[in-house]
Amino acid sequence: MDTDQPGPHEAAAALYVGEVMHARMRPTTHRFQYRVMSLLIDLGRLEEADRQSALFGVNRRALYSFHERDHGRRDGSSLLDYAKACASEHGVDLSGGRVLLLCYPRLLGYVFNPLSVYFCYRGDGNLALMIYEVRNTFCEINPYVIPVRPGELTEAGLRQTQDKTFYVSPFIDMAMRYHFRVAPPDDSVKLRILETGAEGPLLAATFVGRRRGLTSRTLLAAFGSLPLVTLKIFGAIHWEALRLWIKGVRLVPRGDASASGTDTGLARNDSHAYISQR
Repeated sequence: MDTDQPGPHEAAAALYVGEVMHARMRPTTHRFQYRVMSLLIDLGRLEEADRQSALFGVNRRALYSFHERDHGRRDGSSLLDYAKACASEHGVDLSGGRVLLLCYPRLLGYVFNPLSVYFCYRGDGNLALMIYEVRNTFCEINPYVIPVRPGELTEAGLRQTQDKTFYVSPFIDMAMRYHFRVAPPDDSVKLRILETGAEGPLLAATFVGRRRGLTSRTLLAAFGSLPLVTLKIFGAIHWEALRLWIKGVRLVPRGDASASGTDTGLARNDSHAYISQR
């Protein structure tokens, strides 16, 4: 069933259309920007989200779809329970609260999510915990689970930091630190990750998107304006890597990436293809 345009913050799922930008500062400058569409979905209201449009499905096939097995433990189990378990490990109680996940949806059954972001709220509506779920092209996934500390969330947004513990790019060392700057989803959403090392800033990555209702009309418009966006994202990763290699940026040996990933066992399933298509 296709619904009318929902209120700005009432729907179980919404779209954010905008631009992804990456800028490398050293040893050579390199910048690219792509137009993309992200999905924001309330993990406690998946059945409602499944009914928002005939072109969108939850845990089933559709033109655009969302599947719980693409995230978290990647076994099809509840992502809401997964987020609550992550929060509990860090002493955060999400009882009565919401968990919103910002990610790319599947298009025609395919998706690749370099970064998925969980916004975890307590029952009083306050943002309590963030999960930055990072994926690489080696069929691996790693969550950075970071509670929101006093003073980190202001009117200017959320500021958090995290040491890098998971191998992602063959052009970036492991001895790095992430600086997250986030404006939680509202009429817009903003994500900025600055990666720094001993020699200073290395890479800045941003996403800025404007909210749109998830309806058949907006999905058809997105399909027309952003065709094959999933393959575009995955192809762009390899194309930009080739450009870096041509520019002479050295390769960083992968080593034992499994040792640097999560050790909780909550988010590992190496048999799952890095482009989800099941």
